[in-house]
Amino acid sequence: MQFRSILAPTSTFLSILVLAASTLSPPALAQSNQNDDVLLQMKQASQRGDKARLSALLPQARGHILEPWAAYWELKARLQEASPQEVQDFLTRYAGTYQEDRLRNDWLLLLGQRRDWDAFATMHDAYRMRDDGQVRCYAVLVDMLRSGNPTAAQADEVRRTWFAQKENDDGCLTAADRLVSARMLSPNEAWKKARLAIEANRPGAARGAVLIASPDAVPQFDEMNAGAAKYLIKSGPVAGKARREIVVLALIRIAVADPDQAAALLDDRWSTLLSPEERNWLWGIIGKQAASKLSPQAMGYYGNVTKNGDLNDDMLGWKTRAALRMGNWKEVQAATAAMSPEAQQDPTWTYWRARSLQAIGGDDRRAEARRLYETIAGSRGFYEMLALEELGQRTSMPTRPAPLTVDEKRTAAGNPSLNRALYAISMGLRPEGTREWNYATNLHDKGGMDDRALLAAADLACQRELWDRCINTSERTKGVIDAEQRFPMPFHDTVLRKSADIGLDPAYVYGLIRQESRFIMDARSGVGASGLMQVMPATAKWTASKIGLAGFTPNQINDRETNIVIGTSYLKLALDDFDGSMPLAAAAYNAGPGRPRSWRNGPVMEAAIWAENVPFAETRDYVKKVLANTTNYAAIITGKPQSLKARLGSIGPRDAAIAEPNKDLP
Repeated sequence: MQFRSILAPTSTFLSILVLAASTLSPPALAQSNQNDDVLLQMKQASQRGDKARLSALLPQARGHILEPWAAYWELKARLQEASPQEVQDFLTRYAGTYQEDRLRNDWLLLLGQRRDWDAFATMHDAYRMRDDGQVRCYAVLVDMLRSGNPTAAQADEVRRTWFAQKENDDGCLTAADRLVSARMLSPNEAWKKARLAIEANRPGAARGAVLIASPDAVPQFDEMNAGAAKYLIKSGPVAGKARREIVVLALIRIAVADPDQAAALLDDRWSTLLSPEERNWLWGIIGKQAASKLSPQAMGYYGNVTKNGDLNDDMLGWKTRAALRMGNWKEVQAATAAMSPEAQQDPTWTYWRARSLQAIGGDDRRAEARRLYETIAGSRGFYEMLALEELGQRTSMPTRPAPLTVDEKRTAAGNPSLNRALYAISMGLRPEGTREWNYATNLHDKGGMDDRALLAAADLACQRELWDRCINTSERTKGVIDAEQRFPMPFHDTVLRKSADIGLDPAYVYGLIRQESRFIMDARSGVGASGLMQVMPATAKWTASKIGLAGFTPNQINDRETNIVIGTSYLKLALDDFDGSMPLAAAAYNAGPGRPRSWRNGPVMEAAIWAENVPFAETRDYVKKVLANTTNYAAIITGKPQSLKARLGSIGPRDAAIAEPNKDLP
């Protein structure tokens, strides 16, 4: 509990997994078993950057099913010094594997940094994954250099990729610089990148963008970066675009920490000195920061924006959320209408745009609202389910796809990448296994596996009780839904019994476990939460004491039965503390009870609006997914259509006249 989205394996492998090595021949299996420890040592050496140890161990890994990983770690550690022939030999020896394309990706990055464009172009043609933004920018740059005439499409691709990059990477920075020089990107785009980077607390990336937009302004940027408030106090007249933009960056930095202070500074001194676009951007940032703090001032700040088109999708998203809290459907409609076509396709904004049209009224608007609901309605997610209910239907389980054929199952079982992934996970190399599995299903072939192949791969994972791969792979199907793969119910008897014992809906328990750990029994988060229900040690100790679990010791958290007992008991205590509200209890489970106790203050609103306004992106996503999971599991368990809205209800301040049942809930 409390921000556990990053799962890492413990050193002990899950005892329930059946080894993928069962597909190996007896000699290969024996060799693999003998050399498993060598692979584990090589992984540790790779993490330390121990080149000598990797080179010494590599011969012992020859013939192992995970030899491609061993060879990759060894060559990657010394790639800076490797010769092109060594790289080519690796690519030839491991052709068709994830490791081949992973090393190709690494080598392409080096070739780009070295400006070896001919070698880059030759190597890039065979690159299959195409998922590295910096490599994409280098590839566009090479195309520009070859043609001599950059195109609008190339400029758009670099802009999108550059704006999405968090760090100051060489590829997109170099490509953007060339495009600005060629006048295919405006310096204004570089200033926008600087604004985004400062807001994200990435001053290095912001400085790189300023260097492109106006090299002479870099000293001013450095002064501002050393202290935004001090810079504004010392700043004189802001003649010229560059000076104004540095002021904008300073106000953005202040707004992130204190939107009210930034608003006062903008109003008192700077507003009249800036351009309309610069003012609108700043009011958009101030409004966003205020909205993310659930401030009632947010819509007032947004009200200073004279043109929604000057705001980006993130600002417009928070404007929509703030308007929802205020019940201002006209502003919801205006903000969603101003979003980019890509954002408007997101079910979140499709749903709320439809709701706004429906609320404003009129035959044409209601007809458009219905059309929008129909584009997303289904059982795939939170807003898809809500749209379904707006159309008068409830969530039910779809018809299962046709059974997999023997040939389809055989093809999945014989896939070398899937088998390496299964074996890696069986050894405790879960990150490597997961990456290779995802490569096999999503990236090896252009567009990834088709629906039938995905179902077969998911079935392979399900049969080995590798539930995270089972679920995630099945979720990728587009034309069919296999609910049993997407919503498995391991440990069925235990979960239903423990839930019944304490009066907890088993669908809610399953919905939470699916989001918490994907049923990985030894899942462990970066902050120390453990097991199926991701229980924190201190929380486990408190809960054990609360329910009278005698003789509890912290190491029992990793016992399946104990983990379920502790997790379900805590969830029930949280549910009781939050008046039976599933969204509030889920938020408490993820972020601790103190935050949702604060977030519930304010006007009474429907829980869907409350959930969309949760300030933390992880918890916001978590609450919506747990409730959507719960609704799907309820449909499976009961065999009847289910309502998500009924589980959401409404949320408002606690009744002060009623004592909190579990005020000390950790």
